Amino acid sequence: MEDFRKINIDQYDEDVLLDEELVDPDPRSGQELLALVQGNAQETRSLMARGDAKSALSLILADPPFGRDATEAKNLNLNTLMDILNSTRSTEIAGIVKALSIEEQDHLMAYIYKGLSHPESGNSAILLNWHERLTEAAGTGCIVRVMTDRRDL
Repeated sequence: MEDFRKINIDQYDEDVLLDEELVDPDPRSGQELLALVQGNAQETRSLMARGDAKSALSLILADPPFGRDATEAKNLNLNTLMDILNSTRSTEIAGIVKALSIEEQDHLMAYIYKGLSHPESGNSAILLNWHERLTEAAGTGCIVRVMTDRRDL
């Protein structure tokens, strides 16, 4: 009786929507995205050395890599973002979050959730602090937009 659960009924449905039909793929190749993210990571380190966390965060969030071909670029971008979040003083978070554009706030929320899905990183308290400040600044609409976004950041 349990065998019926192993059948993928979507393969027989002509009207099923695939992820490829819902989201336009990133036109850049995985290697192009990796090169872009590596350059952004170097510039981010330079900005953080000067104490400019807002510019570093904006750089990382402005055009994040997405898609199936960009796994290495996505991981590097997440690690760079986590470095920024970890090195920012808690008193500066609210001001930085308010200065971000709506799109950057949405991308930040997506990365916060992605970071929270990896508890082994040990950054949950920091991420929850950023989540709280971001929700205060952007409202719950930011959460809804991230939850309904089909792109895989």
